[in-house]
Amino acid sequence: MNYTHLGRTGLLVSKLCLGTMNFGPQTIEADSFAIMDKALELGINFFDTANVYGWKIGEGVTEQIIGRWLAQGGGRREKIVLATKVYGKMGEGPNDRRLSAYQIRRACDESLSRLQTDHIDLYQMHHVDRETPWEEIWQAMELLVQQGKVLYIGSSNFAGWQIAQAQQKAHHFMGLVCEQSLYNLRDRMIELEVIPACRSYGLGLIPYSPLAGGILGGALEKQAKGRRASEHVQKEIEENRSKLEAYEGLCKEMGEQPADVALAWLLHNPAVTAPIIGPRTMEQLEGSLRPLAMQLPDEILKKLDEIWPGPGGEAPEAYAW
Repeated sequence: MNYTHLGRTGLLVSKLCLGTMNFGPQTIEADSFAIMDKALELGINFFDTANVYGWKIGEGVTEQIIGRWLAQGGGRREKIVLATKVYGKMGEGPNDRRLSAYQIRRACDESLSRLQTDHIDLYQMHHVDRETPWEEIWQAMELLVQQGKVLYIGSSNFAGWQIAQAQQKAHHFMGLVCEQSLYNLRDRMIELEVIPACRSYGLGLIPYSPLAGGILGGALEKQAKGRRASEHVQKEIEENRSKLEAYEGLCKEMGEQPADVALAWLLHNPAVTAPIIGPRTMEQLEGSLRPLAMQLPDEILKKLDEIWPGPGGEAPEAYAW
């Protein structure tokens, strides 16, 4: 396994991040335990979750599963960089969501309890809160750091200007160390401003949905299987059919699986810290390692850009002289 710094910090994380969103809803607890054990064995030390995962309001199902896995001991907690998130709806009360100091404090304590740990390595804002001032957010986050409950703060789904605003308001506090964004060969909007903002402020980039919900994982060949058989995914396949035909054809010429090429493309980008892989099975986890060793020559990268063109580079040059 290869490791890299999380943004401008001294913390080293694996080049693949284990996403746990499927633990509970898609993967039973015993299999989730086995996947996490195998991830450690493979050298993956970066685990990502959120208080809302499990999709039962207020229960934190996925965090509870991870907590019971950590409670088994064996040095599990000491071997991982544990990331979770705050913002989503965790109750029916008016203050059971978003990023008020009231909610940040309570949500953190509740996550710590479910995760059965005394600290969160990376606490991420799951979305920007336009109704709470940055002075309040940073005061609450800095207090958690001072108390030893949180080590680093990250963001998710922020626009470039919101990253800049957050950092300007952080003052002496370290502020954000990473941004978790939707990013893959098909969805490249963040190349306009988010990636430049991350680079300018020294934030790591953690792409989620690296296979675009399965579209980039051999969708044409597997479109009748699993979640690809859903009406929503079938519609996406039809909308992207010509691109998918060219993409899967190129992957076949390369002798590589489409999912591996999509991950390798992300790993090739120096702005990317670690794509989030969300395996539902052990087979999917073990299959995610191949891209780490893949090299994409310039001619392949050029062909991929032709099939899945980005926004044209960084703003404003992407759209202005």
